[in-house]
Formats: sequence, structure tokens, C-alpha cells
Amino acid sequence: MNAPDRSFTRRIDLTSLQLFVAVCERGSIGKAAEQEFLATSAVSKRLSDLESTVGSSLLYRTARGATPTPAGQSLLHHARSVLFSLDKMQGELSEYADGVRGHVRVHANISAIVQFLPEDLGTFIRAHEQIKIDLEEHLSNEVLRAVHEGAADLGICHTGAAGQTTGLQTLPYRQDQLALVVPRHHPLADRQTIAFSDSLEWDQVGLHANSSISLAMHAAAAAVGKGIRLRIRVTGLDAMCRMIHNGLGVGLMPQRAFELMHGVGDLVCVPLSDAWAHRQINLIARDFSSLPVTARLLVSHLSEQAGQSTAATPSP
Repeated sequence: MNAPDRSFTRRIDLTSLQLFVAVCERGSIGKAAEQEFLATSAVSKRLSDLESTVGSSLLYRTARGATPTPAGQSLLHHARSVLFSLDKMQGELSEYADGVRGHVRVHANISAIVQFLPEDLGTFIRAHEQIKIDLEEHLSNEVLRAVHEGAADLGICHTGAAGQTTGLQTLPYRQDQLALVVPRHHPLADRQTIAFSDSLEWDQVGLHANSSISLAMHAAAAAVGKGIRLRIRVTGLDAMCRMIHNGLGVGLMPQRAFELMHGVGDLVCVPLSDAWAHRQINLIARDFSSLPVTARLLVSHLSEQAGQSTAATPSP
């Protein structure tokens, strides 16, 4: 910014801008003065000073009132933007001063909810007791749609398919590893790792057809020219474990989710060796910088928790 620009910024009076906006909105200097509890002469003087500062006439003054000139129309647009930003700044600063309160709408897929969010949201709520989190579980594609349409402030899910996040912003959150869950005495139970294609000769217990895991399974099967012997679909990971325990097939789920369920059935999990089985979970927003202060605090916390987890995990 050059010297004249800085001089202009210093000479602009916010009170005069506010009065100018009031005159334009009321269509009269007298009515604006009445609204602001000032003398008409005082308002006229401030407007004259403002015109001197900008170097242009801003108002057409007639017996019937006042209307903005072309220069005034331009100033009105910018003045409203400046005053709106100041109001927003005041609101956010008052939230910090009084203790941030409000709520954040979060949509997440089942993998994030089961594996990571209970602990991460728990520590956040304990630090910010006045913030309420509305958490809903959805399929990954539904999470992305909710964020895009404004039904959720923040999404947390896998974003593997190309083009899924068009028009959205993402930040890395966590990673997970898919594993094949089988009964303890199953022929595959002793494997250290397994390729997904090696599981296709057995019946499968699957999740919802549009879940990210199900879509990945079908893409992997198609890539090797095989079909999936789907025996049954379930809506939750605990239900999947019970079905597998009772002999209805084998199934895929995140390895950490299986470990956190503390032995639902006499089962073991075998990590998949396929590259697609190592998955990235992201934080999703339309624009992280324009999120409400409560949502930005949550994003910062989740990013920090993810960083600590990465630092604590030794490299393979």
C-alpha cells in the first residue's frame, strides 16, 4: 500500500461511514439524525467532511431527501462491508471474552465415529463445556453432500473417489487400515496379511451398498475379474462381528474399530495388503476460514489431536 492509501485509511471516520449508510437507508439526513440521536447539523457536517476526504460528492440533496450519487453508491457498498466485518469481529471477540458458546453441526462416517471421535470430541467438550456438538452418522457420500448443501458445518469421512470434494476444502484428520475379520479357527485366521482377492472364495458379510468400504470391495473384486459372494448386509460393525462369529461369512472393517470392540465374538482380524486398504480420513468444510468460531475451534482441536497421534505412532 502506498503513502496516499495509508493517509486515506487514517482519515476515514467509522462514525461518518455509519451515518452515511443511515442517510442512504432512510433517504433523509433529518431522519438519519433522528435515528442516531444527533442534531441534523452535526450529521450534515460529518457528511461534508466525508465528501472532502473521498474527494467526491456522495449525495444528491433535494427538498424531498437525499440519495447517493454514483460515487456514493460505491462508497455505500464498501461501507456496509466494513461495518459488517466490524460487527462480526465484535461478535467473535465477545465470544472469547465471555467463554465461547454455541453448537457445531458435524456429520461423520461410521469409521471415524467408532475409531477416533469419541476420545477426540470428549477432550474437546471437557475444554469447551459451553459448546454443543450435534453429531450425526452418515455414509461418506452423504457427509460430503451435507457439507456442500450447508446441512453440516463440518464433515469427517473418507474422500477416496476423484471429484468427490469438488467445491469443498479438506484437511487430513486420521488414517485407518482395513482388515479381514474371520472366525478364530477359519483357514485364513493364521495369515499375517492377506490380499482381498484371496477372501473372495468365501461368503461375505457386507455393510451398506453405498458405504466407502462396500464400494472399495466391489471395485477391487471387479479389478481381478471376480464377484463377491455377499451373504448378508448389516448397518453396523458390531452386527457384522456377530454375523461372522455365527458362521455367515467373513467381512471387512477398520482394524482399530475391530480392536476397540473388545471381542464381539471369537474372531481375529487379518490386515489387508492391498494399497487401497490404507485409507485417509479427512475434515471437510465449504470454507474453513469462514466457519463460525466454535467450528474453527473444533477443527483446530481435531487437527492437533491427529498430529499428536501421528507423532506417537512409530514409522513402519
